[in-house]
Amino acid sequence: MTIEHIEKMRLHFSDTSPLDVAVFACLTSAFWATARLREFTVKNLSSFDPKIHVKRSDLGESVDRNGLKTTTIYVPETKANRTKGERLYWAKQEGESDPESALRRHLEVNNPADDFHLFGYVNKGGKRTPLTKTTFQRRMAEVASAAKLPRLPGHSIRIGSTLEYLLRGLPFDVMKVKGRWNSDAFHQYLRDHAKVLAPYMQAAPPEVHDQFIRIAIPSARS
Repeated sequence: MTIEHIEKMRLHFSDTSPLDVAVFACLTSAFWATARLREFTVKNLSSFDPKIHVKRSDLGESVDRNGLKTTTIYVPETKANRTKGERLYWAKQEGESDPESALRRHLEVNNPADDFHLFGYVNKGGKRTPLTKTTFQRRMAEVASAAKLPRLPGHSIRIGSTLEYLLRGLPFDVMKVKGRWNSDAFHQYLRDHAKVLAPYMQAAPPEVHDQFIRIAIPSARS
């Protein structure tokens, strides 16, 4: 998943369909927050639990000393922390992949209650419905087909986010924190997806490419 991929898909998402604006808001928030898809969706329609799933009231903002704003999304239960949860975050971006404008549109159209699923939407019957992973993936596949793009698996969002931040020059150790990996898991993650990342990294500055190779491929560390 790349920014270009998201922007091409954006042309095929409706600005008025409650489901479409919810899916696109979930997509852009997951991408820029480097989130796992299951952290922003629910397993099935009856499984939403405000104690473990992200709600509208879990949205927040922080501003640093330079006036830079970051949106935070508290996920009550994550793979790494099932008791205290974790805070995910993103900042406003340029272009059609901007998570801020996508989320604002979603809140305007669907207006989920504070204690309801953050990416919940109003279905065709007028009922507020949590966004399931299956519904998200099905709509993504439909839009990808309409845009004549390959259908990508859910974890491609996290891979693409990692790639984008690395190519922007975010240090590996900082990306490791943002992606919420321990050291060994992050190394394994990079090695698993080296073939995906390598073609893009070739166009990066030599020092970035060298750093990637040293971290991702153990034999090149010496």
